[in-house]
Amino acid sequence: MTASELWRHSDPEGTQMWKFLQYINSKYGLSLADYPDLYKWSVDNVADFWGDVWHFAGIKASKPFDQVLAPDAPMFPRPDFFAGARLNFAENLLFPANADVDEDAVAVITATEDDNALTETTWAELRDQVRRCSNALRAAGVKENSVVAGFVANHVQALVALLSAATLGAIWTGISPDSGVSAVLDRLVQIRPQVLFSDNATLYNGKEWSGKAKTLEIVEALKQHGLETVVIIKGLPNFETGLDEFRNLGVRAEEHDSFLSSSADQPLVFTQLPPSHPLYVLYSSGTTGLPKAIVHTAAGTLLQHKKELFLHCSLSPASRMLYFTTTSWMMHHWSVSALSCGASLVLYSGSPFKPNGYLSLPILLSKLKVTHFGTSAAYLTTLEANSVIPIASEHNLDLSRLEAIYSTASPLPPSTFSFVYQAFPSRVNLASITGGTDIISLFGAPCPLLPVKVGEIQCAGLGMAIAVMDSASSSAEPELVTTEGEEGDLVCLKPFPCQPLTFFGPAGQDKYRSAYFERFGENIWHHGDFVKIPDSKTGGLVMLGRSDGVLKPAGVRFGSAEIYNVLTRHFGGEVEDAVCVGRRRERDRDETVCLFVVMKEGKGFDEGVRRRIGEVVRRELSARHVPGVIEEAGGGVPKTGNGKKIEVAVKQILSGMQVRTNASVANPEALEWFKGWARREEERERLPN
Repeated sequence: MTASELWRHSDPEGTQMWKFLQYINSKYGLSLADYPDLYKWSVDNVADFWGDVWHFAGIKASKPFDQVLAPDAPMFPRPDFFAGARLNFAENLLFPANADVDEDAVAVITATEDDNALTETTWAELRDQVRRCSNALRAAGVKENSVVAGFVANHVQALVALLSAATLGAIWTGISPDSGVSAVLDRLVQIRPQVLFSDNATLYNGKEWSGKAKTLEIVEALKQHGLETVVIIKGLPNFETGLDEFRNLGVRAEEHDSFLSSSADQPLVFTQLPPSHPLYVLYSSGTTGLPKAIVHTAAGTLLQHKKELFLHCSLSPASRMLYFTTTSWMMHHWSVSALSCGASLVLYSGSPFKPNGYLSLPILLSKLKVTHFGTSAAYLTTLEANSVIPIASEHNLDLSRLEAIYSTASPLPPSTFSFVYQAFPSRVNLASITGGTDIISLFGAPCPLLPVKVGEIQCAGLGMAIAVMDSASSSAEPELVTTEGEEGDLVCLKPFPCQPLTFFGPAGQDKYRSAYFERFGENIWHHGDFVKIPDSKTGGLVMLGRSDGVLKPAGVRFGSAEIYNVLTRHFGGEVEDAVCVGRRRERDRDETVCLFVVMKEGKGFDEGVRRRIGEVVRRELSARHVPGVIEEAGGGVPKTGNGKKIEVAVKQILSGMQVRTNASVANPEALEWFKGWARREEERERLPN
């Protein structure tokens, strides 16, 4: 059945995507007619394509590249794109190529739940703040490959710290202040930051929260792992910074404004670096061990983001983007790259439903004349469930500037596709998009040359040679699905610039290979998503959820290992074993985290255990990590012969899917118990309340 069409661009031939298509036709003497033609050319001619994006979208480099990609380059080990070039990521955001930016125009607006706390920063002011911050970091000993971390909300000071680190060739990593101490240390201890930026307090859900106690605990631990300097951002003036308490821990501690003022009055100097120089560390949602620290490169991130934002999203200096995200999420990194197109940013931190209920963000979109709005599928389904129609006349909102709405983090239900076109202006390009932390960008993208269809991601991104692999096939003999529209694993078959450089720390390459190239071999990127492509010509995607043990309740992505680590630390005397998976049945609007525990001999499971586990997970990780189901696993935890938990099989059983696992199950009775539990749960839910 063909999906219903909801939208087409009113002037596709006026878009940068169309102009790029014509550019390719002119350069190579081709007759590409539409996006499917352009996409096919891009994946058949990988090196030519990425070189043309570099020049067409505009990358500022002090030295040009010698070659885009070596002939017959493998996917693993990661190939070196744009060898010989020298550039700086921050320079490309602060002084964007191919964009006419007025330095007195607003570059960034910082917004919170407090309507009276809007802060505007011009391009000139942003550049000067980065100048002062980067010089202060340099004076503090930060240099190429140093690590600078932010335990910060989404505001202009966080952006300045990020860009300042990149200016020097240091590596930036960001973690949202709603994270618990254990979650922060699991990540930062691995990468040993030299400098930590942290908020003194944050405003969320109408309440002001001090961050001092958590930050003190974090700093005390990180001091043992190389931390030297702490910079406290005074986000809420009525909360103390605690500088003396931090200094008593043996680190230098400064308030943000004084730290910037301490810098020498030197010009802004961008360190010129190889394209593969590390830029960001983001964290995987691994199902075993600590979160894996993924290192992303400067040029790979920049070029991929600019391709997506400039070509796929049509951003320009006339655009203004608000992406509702935390600093932990890759969409933060993606959205700040809008500066590379000359667009302005709205950096928002707080609840999406404060201070004006469900209309809080729509009011902000109207007030700030936002053109591109990004959010999660969970947010849009919440508006739908509560029949919130921002364009209704009684709300008196002006959404005339809004051009696009981006939804990610989890599949957008078909009904919500249709709802968005009732609730927001019908001209918006609603784009359900997909990609991830692993590639810091998108596999499935918006496209101004294609229609929006109910339930589908518009297209595969240019240059991303994705395909659907038979989930039952082996690494020795991987096989693509043979029928159009057949479900399977999302894979990528050719190299792309935003492949991670490595995983941080010892055995990083081994972890990298295991994460993406173990399932189907070293020349096939395995992404971990279930997907189908209903029409191979148009390339529309339908996401079906994760094919591994990664959890994504309400679009928040984390690994079962984080839950297991808390159980080990705090319930080691009571809990013998556990399995934690996500359940999303066909009728469910969102994924539910389900935790099943095996109690130690002589220890019982009751409501008190269930409550205590929830409370500790909330305290140590966050409220969003708390499982919606906490039960005793009556049949034990299903495992392979070598003792590995078979999480995917449990997930599939609970989600009403067919169990498909190649592993030899050492205790099949455990899987049978989960089948019985799922049946009983279905029967219980059918009973009248």
